[in-house]
Amino acid sequence: MTLRNHALLHFIALLCVGAVGFALVTQHVFGMRPCAWCVLQRLLFLLIALVCWGGVLLARFTAAATRLAAALVALLSIGGVAAAWYQYAVASMMFSCDRTFADRFMVSSGLDAGVPWLFGIFSTCMDARVTLLGVEYALWGMGLFLLIGALSLTMLLRRAR
Repeated sequence: MTLRNHALLHFIALLCVGAVGFALVTQHVFGMRPCAWCVLQRLLFLLIALVCWGGVLLARFTAAATRLAAALVALLSIGGVAAAWYQYAVASMMFSCDRTFADRFMVSSGLDAGVPWLFGIFSTCMDARVTLLGVEYALWGMGLFLLIGALSLTMLLRRAR
């Protein structure tokens, strides 16, 4: 694995952990209560970070680990873009996100009850529609997922040296 890809995987992972950390600060310090789609995006950010760091560790044993990690990150970022878009365009217009995919998935996984400070669903999607610097929170998440997807695609398209 090239040093550049190694650094890029670390950078993506740190972006993701930073995004979740920022979301937790806005939740616990500033009272922005998350909806089901918000916490699903948190889960996707954390999964991307784990895949990145797993790719860094496994690259010591096989060169294919970097490409596999980049491909998985690209797929997870597509899922994140879809979740953020759905939150912004559909769920935020609904009175309740109860029984949507995000709500059913987070509840059935047990993460909302098991780790409520991180994955607890405390708001409806309509109530969670807030802005940060004039841009809706869901769009910030979508932008970050798009950036992560673009970075992972650069790793996939880069020739092995």
